[in-house]
Amino acid sequence: MSTTMPIYVAVVDDDESLCRSLGRLLRASGMQPIAYDSAEAFLADTKRPRFDCLILDVQLGGMSGIELARRLVAEGAQTPFIFITAHDDLETRAAAQETGCAAYFRKNDPGADVLDAIRRVVP
Repeated sequence: MSTTMPIYVAVVDDDESLCRSLGRLLRASGMQPIAYDSAEAFLADTKRPRFDCLILDVQLGGMSGIELARRLVAEGAQTPFIFITAHDDLETRAAAQETGCAAYFRKNDPGADVLDAIRRVVP
């Protein structure tokens, strides 16, 4: 029997269908996803586990994923994060990359690419 700890991945996205499909993909890959529909919900969860990776939607209803990443970095968080967006443009991509993100994907990019990125950043 393996004693490997599960990989906890937060999915912060207000697109319910994307959260469901990404959650299924992550679970099928042996990971433990926990979905949040906003940056505020993620920050308010005082009982959240220590995440190994965060998947953040760039555009959320309140605080954006980029703002959330900036806040976490400013607080000294070391958890790697990956951005995912339906609204890709050069300015958004540059702002995301300035935060130190581990990867940046469009929502229609292959799920296998997202899994590969997670596996690269989680020891």
